[in-house]
Amino acid sequence: MQARKKKRTKKKGIIFLSLLLLIGAGVIFWVYQYNQGFTEAVDSTVKDKEFDLFEGEEPKFGEINVMLLGSDARKDEDGRSDTLIVANYNQKTEKVKLISIMRDTYVSIPGHGKQKMNAAFSIGGPELVRQTLKENFDLDVHYYAIVDFNGFPKMVDLIAPDGIEVDIPYTMQHGIGMTLQPGKQTLHGEQLLGYVRFRHDKMSDFGRVARQQEALSKLKDEAVGFHSLVNLPKLLGTADAYVNTNLDKKTILSIAKGMLENKTGSLETMRIPVDHSFVDRDVNVGQVLDIDFEKNIQAIDEFLNPTVDTAADTTKDNEAKE
Repeated sequence: MQARKKKRTKKKGIIFLSLLLLIGAGVIFWVYQYNQGFTEAVDSTVKDKEFDLFEGEEPKFGEINVMLLGSDARKDEDGRSDTLIVANYNQKTEKVKLISIMRDTYVSIPGHGKQKMNAAFSIGGPELVRQTLKENFDLDVHYYAIVDFNGFPKMVDLIAPDGIEVDIPYTMQHGIGMTLQPGKQTLHGEQLLGYVRFRHDKMSDFGRVARQQEALSKLKDEAVGFHSLVNLPKLLGTADAYVNTNLDKKTILSIAKGMLENKTGSLETMRIPVDHSFVDRDVNVGQVLDIDFEKNIQAIDEFLNPTVDTAADTTKDNEAKE
């Protein structure tokens, strides 16, 4: 009897030791991969930049709005934000919605008069962009994340090692340092960056915004794959080096967990200004989109807070497409 008890005790000890070794190996793997991702970032232009205090309020009702600012560091530009997207994450439904704000939208920048939307970042950093969104669109932003486009290819290749398939409408080459041929193509990191950065579009900047939303939607779908879970530590390390944000690690992991668990949820997107709500105008700051703010504010509200009927109609439309 005593011998059997000793055997059971020894077996439990071995299991416990094995678990400790497994956890230890996991921690070592996580730290190693994270550090590898972080140290490979040698060309980040945003990580160590300091900005004025960001005064976004605490999230309410389980909804988090994160302002995504794309920093496209080119010599011929003045540091204006190349891309502005407000990402809405609902902690209850675990859905993500993206609102792309056109950079030529003509807005009132607090304390600086009427300007293009993308001027707010160069004048006053993320805090002034937050104030501008609130004043013009009544949109509360809680956090910001400034993404360096230099890190975009590395993150894409970690999320989608087999590439992302897109249908290129015509040859793209001017200003992106490569030639992308028309037709269905599988693009990897650098190529996908060229695809979303291309500006000489037949649809002007509207085409570029549509490609950005397409790429983010497809990357979100890829992010729920097994390879993304394996590469998660390295991805977080790379993102930490190429993203300047006031989001705390706990919130980042909460959002990542929700997105990974919500595998069937599609990424909903919208563009501001919406169709038939603006006119092109030439003003003292150049060509701008002069928009109907009331119509666009209403569109944002309906997008973020759909009624039951609207949600049902959307579901039916999606089922019909399938």
